[in-house]
Amino acid sequence: MDIQEAKKKVCAAGLQLLREGLVARTWGNVSIKVNDRQMVITPSGRKYDELTPEDMVLVDFYTWKYEGNIKPSSELKLHGEVYKTRTHINSVIHTHQMFASIVAAAQKDVEVLDETHRKILGAAVIKAAPYALPNTKKITVETAKSIESSNAALMANHGVVCIGTTLENAFEVARTLEKACEMFIASKKKKTA
Repeated sequence: MDIQEAKKKVCAAGLQLLREGLVARTWGNVSIKVNDRQMVITPSGRKYDELTPEDMVLVDFYTWKYEGNIKPSSELKLHGEVYKTRTHINSVIHTHQMFASIVAAAQKDVEVLDETHRKILGAAVIKAAPYALPNTKKITVETAKSIESSNAALMANHGVVCIGTTLENAFEVARTLEKACEMFIASKKKKTA
């Protein structure tokens, strides 16, 4: 993919994360793989509604070197590890959406109850990666392991990662995961009622 086009798409995706309530303030991040070594990712600690495509950062996900003076998202290694683990994936979104974050905080795997959801999420169970401090090697490795056989993974106490062959696919996964987590929570409430 053309780097400038990727920057425009990642910038627009940041605004879409806000509009859809998948993140708050500067939390979360988005990337698009542009070739076998590089990705364009949102910058660190910047408000999505103030960004331009020029603020998006081109990063080599083998060396972690990046262009320019704008620092990439602190989750760049997580995105890079997912691209190395799932080589056919071209987009990664890290969100803090409500229902999925609740399940992630409980450190539970999600049983996907709806067949349509299973097809989109790529699995009958969405795994929760074990707790690790943000921006550490452990969180990167454990999350990449948890997403090896599905299109999403929960990050204990730290939100969600959703992937797709396109950015649109990754957003569809994020929306579907939110519905699946809401259903999962409701099913657990019924059992305890």
